[in-house]
Amino acid sequence: MKIPLVDLNAQYASIRNEIDAAIRRVMASSSFILGAEVTLFEKAFAAYCGVKHAIGTSSGTTALYTALAASGIGPGDEVITTPMTFIATASEIRRVGARPVFVDIEPESLTLDVEKLDEKIVTEYDVDHDAGYPINRVTHRRLRAVLPVHLYGQMADMARLQNLTDRYRLLLIEDAAQAHGAEYRTPDGIWKRAGSFGVLACFSFYPSKNLGAYGDAGAVVTNDDGLADYMRRYVHHGRSAKYRHQFEGGNYRLDALQAAILRVKLGHLDQWTAARRRIARLYDQLLGDIPEITIPKVIEGRRHAYHLYVIRTPRRDELLAKLQERGIQVGIHYPLPLHLQPAYEGLNYREGDFPVAEACARQALSLPIYPEMTDEQVEYVVDTIKDALSSPREHDATL
Repeated sequence: MKIPLVDLNAQYASIRNEIDAAIRRVMASSSFILGAEVTLFEKAFAAYCGVKHAIGTSSGTTALYTALAASGIGPGDEVITTPMTFIATASEIRRVGARPVFVDIEPESLTLDVEKLDEKIVTEYDVDHDAGYPINRVTHRRLRAVLPVHLYGQMADMARLQNLTDRYRLLLIEDAAQAHGAEYRTPDGIWKRAGSFGVLACFSFYPSKNLGAYGDAGAVVTNDDGLADYMRRYVHHGRSAKYRHQFEGGNYRLDALQAAILRVKLGHLDQWTAARRRIARLYDQLLGDIPEITIPKVIEGRRHAYHLYVIRTPRRDELLAKLQERGIQVGIHYPLPLHLQPAYEGLNYREGDFPVAEACARQALSLPIYPEMTDEQVEYVVDTIKDALSSPREHDATL
């Protein structure tokens, strides 16, 4: 049996008529850059997230860059984030001229550890100052923002993060690239979706995402009217009218074809998310009693969107080989945390600095999950895992 990590062909087959009609509509209009399709999708996605504004961008990476640039973050600033994420989270902090500062993740949610974050700010930054933001006592850089990552579809502890960023007068910017439809229950009992907590939140619509385009695409969402207006101009060369530019921006626009496709898919997203949760529950049931496997933790007060179903096991490489041998496509997200990447040698982090992220990188294995996946396919994956784990460890074979 062949089982892909994600099956985009099956998804397309289920909505083919709607997608084809949307593409034909754009082709007939010959309006490919911005226009009505982009505006309609932005309004629909903002409403879905529970915010006032969505600004389409050319990718999730440019969404991060646009959000950071619009926030005024630049040279001499620092932004705290997690080392357990895709490189774009940190690379865009660097691209605006700021310095990424890493804090380890929680062992259960795998998202930014708020206690360690608070401890780092108190230990390394002067929080009683007159400048309006914490200053690093060693480098004299300004700590301007916290950028949590909703990893694999699980939201970070947003209520505690909001309290902390309010206390220290820091910007809270969500990296929600993997969390379309994920939810968090506020202290007053209201369920809110990813993207509705930070002053800004960034999404990717990379094709394999829960809400994916047929190419690169992204968005920034916000409730701030001024930031929204600035970003709409920023992604379009700072333009306020044709050949009139209020400032220098860039070409980071969402194109009309992707917007039309995304608007079709957005109408199915809740149904797809429910299917992902059902499949995850089946995985939980079938894998939950295996002592060598840690299944994704369901955190009280959070609703996982299961962009990825990631198990952790010290026998990760053995499992990976066996699953691939049986025709099951799996992934590792991510095999090397950012603080150990060659690109960030200049930040002077060392192995052992963030032990939870490093352990996750050594043990994480992403299993197939997509809305069209059948129970039979899930059972085949699990049976293969059990078969692999019933064999002696490779290093024990000669004993």
